[in-house]
Amino acid sequence: MKVRPLALAAMLAMLSGCSARQVEVRTASPKPSTVSVEVKNTVNQAVNVYVTLNGNDTFLRQVDANSSVTIPVQGFAAGSTVGLKAVTIDGARTYSRANVVLNGTYVFPLP
Repeated sequence: MKVRPLALAAMLAMLSGCSARQVEVRTASPKPSTVSVEVKNTVNQAVNVYVTLNGNDTFLRQVDANSSVTIPVQGFAAGSTVGLKAVTIDGARTYSRANVVLNGTYVFPLP
């Protein structure tokens, strides 16, 4: 059986269309946060730190006992008025600040 060049080219084109293709998927790099909270935890227990907006708590991170950490606040615009809350890991104590305006770095001392 003799294969014509045109038919051969058509078969090769069809086969190359059926092969696996490598796809690269990317997401945009997160923008660096322009606001942050510096938690100065002088309590003898770790605390979970939250930002509260319209009654909804957003967990930021856990801060170890007797330590200070600066936490970038992602997803909140500079100038937003929020509440800050720190809850000891045993849930026994809660420390909070209301009406905090997020600009630059806000210092949140505990207790």
